[in-house]
Amino acid sequence: MPTALEYERRITCYDWDELLMLWNQIQLGDTPDWERGKAMEYLVLRAFQLEGAEVIYPYSVVIEEEELEQIDGAIYSNGLACLIECKDVAERVNIEPLAKMRNQLLRRPASTIGILFSRNGFTYAAISLARYIAPQTILLWTGDEIEYALQSRQMQQSLLKKYRFCVQQGIPNYRIQAEEGG
Repeated sequence: MPTALEYERRITCYDWDELLMLWNQIQLGDTPDWERGKAMEYLVLRAFQLEGAEVIYPYSVVIEEEELEQIDGAIYSNGLACLIECKDVAERVNIEPLAKMRNQLLRRPASTIGILFSRNGFTYAAISLARYIAPQTILLWTGDEIEYALQSRQMQQSLLKKYRFCVQQGIPNYRIQAEEGG
């Protein structure tokens, strides 16, 4: 399998059209050149990068020679500092990744937010937990929202909409297509 650096070099050559093609492959579960789940991690980060956000590709946090955490990436966009977790699984995501991210956020500055991307959405329990996980903020993105933001080339604007709605309403799973009736 390719190394993290090889994945990063590969994805940074992708443009918007190539990202959309990769997204279609991800949805079909047909990403033979990528280790399971890696294509989605790198796609999300590259989409933000194409819009000018600063991204940190997947990395490990090592303390005293032991891996403490594996982070799917980080995004710095519009004054927001975000940790990323991507779940490319067939079922809806339950609470476990939220609990993991909450613990990761507890070790970060209070202004850091989490973003959990799920190709197939979230269980009711996960959505409910995300609403009451304060003081940490974890925004939820579904596969159709990823696709919408890729097609419209509005990853950063969509992130800002979700964040502002969460600030105003306390709801972390605002649907970014809501303004278009989606």
